[in-house]
Amino acid sequence: MSKNSGRVIWLPLVFSLLIAGSFYLGYRYKNFQQSDFLQSHSFLLNNNNPLNQTLQLINQLYVDSVDMNEKYDETIDYLVRQLDPHSYYIPPKEMLSVEEDLNGSFEGVGIEFFIVRDTVQVVTPIPGGPSEQLGIMSGDQIIKVNDSTIAGVGITNDEVIKKLKGKKGTKVKVGIKRLNQAKLIDFDIKRDKIPIYSVDAGFKIDNHTGYIKIGRFSGTTAQEFRDKLSDLKNQGINQLIIDLRQNPGGFLEEVVKIVGEFIDVKKEVVFVEGRSVEKKYYYPDYKGLFLQGKVAILIDEGSASASEIFAGAIQDWDRGIILGRRSFGKGLVQQQYALENGGALRLTIAKYYTPSGRCIQRPYQAGHNEEYEHDIEERYTDGELFDEDDNFALAKQDTNNKYHTKVLNRPVFGGGGIAPDVYIPLDTTYLNAFSLEVFANGWIQDYTYNYFNKHSQELKKYKNVDEFVTHFNSNDDFYNSFIFYCKNDKKAKNIASSSSVHVKNEIKKRLIATLARQIFNNDGYYQIMMKQDELIQKALQQFSSKSYSFK
Repeated sequence: MSKNSGRVIWLPLVFSLLIAGSFYLGYRYKNFQQSDFLQSHSFLLNNNNPLNQTLQLINQLYVDSVDMNEKYDETIDYLVRQLDPHSYYIPPKEMLSVEEDLNGSFEGVGIEFFIVRDTVQVVTPIPGGPSEQLGIMSGDQIIKVNDSTIAGVGITNDEVIKKLKGKKGTKVKVGIKRLNQAKLIDFDIKRDKIPIYSVDAGFKIDNHTGYIKIGRFSGTTAQEFRDKLSDLKNQGINQLIIDLRQNPGGFLEEVVKIVGEFIDVKKEVVFVEGRSVEKKYYYPDYKGLFLQGKVAILIDEGSASASEIFAGAIQDWDRGIILGRRSFGKGLVQQQYALENGGALRLTIAKYYTPSGRCIQRPYQAGHNEEYEHDIEERYTDGELFDEDDNFALAKQDTNNKYHTKVLNRPVFGGGGIAPDVYIPLDTTYLNAFSLEVFANGWIQDYTYNYFNKHSQELKKYKNVDEFVTHFNSNDDFYNSFIFYCKNDKKAKNIASSSSVHVKNEIKKRLIATLARQIFNNDGYYQIMMKQDELIQKALQQFSSKSYSFK
């Protein structure tokens, strides 16, 4: 029986675009004289742009007051959406969070938190941040901020962030409730610059193999990656698995530096070209740390943009093996331009091409972004993600747009993302009515955070992840208590479906991994998740196979 047989029908959330059309109903005053009107509004005489004229007429003469900033945002957004699926407008109110995410830092207190039962609970203090330095711990609950109670009042994530973030050097007072402490503990936290790490994890899988997970490509990713890689090399690895699954991309310059860890400085990583952009080749600018050794890149339908540049360069130079499912298919390059209103326009100015010369951008029709955004959903419904035959993924590429890799002369194609060398379908055997209910409602996070809060002292006695897994995960008590929690506390509607072996194994793994994150941070989480990860196991098999021919 196929591992995907019996899977329930499930689809990702698809964003729908709602474009409101306005209708102009004509009305003229009988004695209206247009020339007099224009002379009294001279700004129109000097402006031959009908869009600007229209917006200014509304602003100055419309019968009711109008929020023109909102209208500007809506108009710019609509215009940009008529170009291509990846050009977009960033309103002023969203600029700060966008810039922080890409620049790799923000200013605040330095904690990861989760709202559990209307209470802000610290998941983990960010290493080196002001909260960690003061002694704030995983499992602490934030009850007050600046003498205002935030527990039990329905506070949202955004509201918590607004209260805790602030300029470097400013202070915020928080009241912490800690297990076995009768009174609140007050901390005066001096805000500082907090790093946002884009390399999620990096550790040894076995004596010879390292694993690095990249979540996105921000302004600090190359240095983060190099630090992890250097540490793993010092531990003696000669094989490396790089996980780019669900990585949406980011800065082109950062991915060029990282690919440079694996190929010679004389080999191009990518080149870009556009109507107003001359062809430009990008090369590594320093000698890499891992020019020898086996490499495997993991991708899926969520791997886009810079992730595809990475996978495409490794594939085209036959430097390593690509495993997983066909990538997203974004081959357009955006440049960000600041606007006077404080927002920005992220405009497509060029296409990028892998070393073999292929552009992997999948087809789109200008102004039809909704159809473009349904592509991933179609991969679910037409069976591409579940079919054992990798020719399905190849068929979605432009086979008339054929290229060849630079060393082994293997055929590769453009026009539809990166097709992996080893195709591994999506496993859905653990998806049923109960598991989907659990995942959708965040019950695993809720339960493990509460569990950690009650048992933090005994859990912190474990010295490493292996010791934790060996001793803590020795029976089903933890899983059974979770099922009891779902049934009695959460009133799960589909508890009968919890008896499935596949469901039990997956939920148990995620419970243990999420608890390990509380104790050992992200490395703990991924070390447990990857033990049953088919792509990682397949990569290890490829490394030991005689057919591995990538130099």
